Amino acid sequence: MTTPTKALRDLLCKVGERARASGVFGDVRVTDDALECDAKASAERATYRLCQEDGALWVSLVMKDRWQSESIESDLMNSGDKIEELLEEELDDLGLDGQSPGCQHFRSDDMFFTFRSEAPQDADRAAIWLLAYEQCFRNLGDMNAQADED
Repeated sequence: MTTPTKALRDLLCKVGERARASGVFGDVRVTDDALECDAKASAERATYRLCQEDGALWVSLVMKDRWQSESIESDLMNSGDKIEELLEEELDDLGLDGQSPGCQHFRSDDMFFTFRSEAPQDADRAAIWLLAYEQCFRNLGDMNAQADED
């Protein structure tokens, strides 16, 4: 693991401030090399992350629970929606028109089910991407267990 640069650390701290101020996440913390924001109402533990890998900045949703990941996949399959289009709509709603995010979905080497997209390298736009991820995934699968209880 490489030591994060001051610029990356500053970016993560700035985005973290905006994430806390939004009120849509649970615990928000900056680690040595990532920003981690707990999903507020998820049925199982899930975390939104912002981190750098191979020179790219990535926004992601990660979870250990296979059932949680499959609940998201099932919602997408049943609705016929494409995650890229849902993310694009959220980015549009947040003022970043014309963004076409790709989205990778895989199980990482450390056994996390992961949805991720390459994010812009500046704090303001990266914060919007993080918020768009939260808005998009909040309504999929069992990411909003509180709504199911109402």
